[in-house]
Amino acid sequence: MTTEPAGPTTVAAGLDGSLVQELESRLRGRLIRPSDDDYDQARLVWNGMVDKRPGLIARCAGVADVIAAVTFARENAVPVAVRGGGHNVAGSAVCDGGLVIDLSPMNGVRVDPRRGTVRAEAGATIGDLDHETQAFGLGVPMGVVTATGIAGLTLGGGLGWLRRRYGLSCDNLVSADVVTADGRLITADEDHNADLLWGLRGGGGNFGVVTSFEYRAHPVGPEVYVAFVVHAGSDARAALRFYRDWAAGAPDEVSSFAILWHAPRIDEIPAEHHGTPILVYLAAHCGETARAQQELKPLREFGSPIADLSEVMPYLGLQQFFDADYPAHEMRYYWKSHFLVGLPDEAISALVDLNERSPSPHSTLDIWQLGGEYSRPGPSDTAFGDRSAPFLFGIESNWQRPEDDEAALDWARAVFGQLQPFSTGGQYLNFPGAYEDHDNAVRGTFGANLDRLVELKRRYDPSNLFRLNANIRPD
Repeated sequence: MTTEPAGPTTVAAGLDGSLVQELESRLRGRLIRPSDDDYDQARLVWNGMVDKRPGLIARCAGVADVIAAVTFARENAVPVAVRGGGHNVAGSAVCDGGLVIDLSPMNGVRVDPRRGTVRAEAGATIGDLDHETQAFGLGVPMGVVTATGIAGLTLGGGLGWLRRRYGLSCDNLVSADVVTADGRLITADEDHNADLLWGLRGGGGNFGVVTSFEYRAHPVGPEVYVAFVVHAGSDARAALRFYRDWAAGAPDEVSSFAILWHAPRIDEIPAEHHGTPILVYLAAHCGETARAQQELKPLREFGSPIADLSEVMPYLGLQQFFDADYPAHEMRYYWKSHFLVGLPDEAISALVDLNERSPSPHSTLDIWQLGGEYSRPGPSDTAFGDRSAPFLFGIESNWQRPEDDEAALDWARAVFGQLQPFSTGGQYLNFPGAYEDHDNAVRGTFGANLDRLVELKRRYDPSNLFRLNANIRPD
């Protein structure tokens, strides 16, 4: 699960100790070495499958620490990884032998309710952001697991419960402070370094270390209506066909999923279905409750569901809805994706069959409804690129035991291959697998924007210091 170039087993093995001591003296935060008692805890990331051993971890207390760490890495040719929330499924927040620039102590959030904006440091999580914005009845479009860091999510696009009403996380990025590869701190906004702001809106961590993000925030909550309907696996084909047709006409206030899964052992689902294949409708409506109930009614009335758990819930509860299903360190995760040109009957049949063959009951095949505000920016308006696909297909292989690695990985890759004929050629690079077939993924995803992104890379990171990502090579 590692893609970084070969390097020394530890930084100390390839560097004079005085250079490491000099870096330490320049930090207000801590420099953690492999010999420190908390090293093993500090190198952990969310995905329990990732087991990398960095040579040094710089826990940055502020921008000056980031500048010092970037300068150290550049001057000493040390591989560098950047950690925000540490939630990237491929484990790119850590590296073997190199330097981890750990931004997690930098997690301040400040809301300006008068302007409708919020500024957050790069170590903040979705949960940190939600806690502050909801105090003012506001929300920023983010992801669907609150332990996720805002930084990597935003730089990769950022799909969540508000995607069809207010767009991607990166669409709502107003400005960013960035430490570039040459150790400068610059601001990217519409008036300063606007080309860089364009690249940060979906182009990943290729151009520097973003130390803070400023977002537009929107009125949302304090409550939302959620349709949560469960169908037996035997009805999955018909339920997916209905969902495909319903999703095409849903209002922008709705963001929904159809999820192929295996039924959890909970009281709300009849015991005879526990552990068997199911199809779940999950849709959130961020508008007025009575209208929301009416507009989500078709999802509740279709077919003969085995459970209907629809309800009004706090917006913060919606944001936390999936949290318990994605524990840190305990589970092993491998996720890939396709943007789909559609959901024809052949694709639906393949999905149902593949779910039935899943080797783990924790794995899911997720159909994300797109469209609405998500789809309105043109393909060159942001680095994120083409938004014509009506659905994102997420392959989540989730399992518990290392001895099941081969089966879980083989299944996910088989699913990816079988759905390839229905793909636009692009992938959601926050669900990157292990960055295998990297060049094709980058070309297919960025498309006509790739040449412009390469020019940005040459300008801001010509030596490709920031390469442990969906890498845009300067050459």
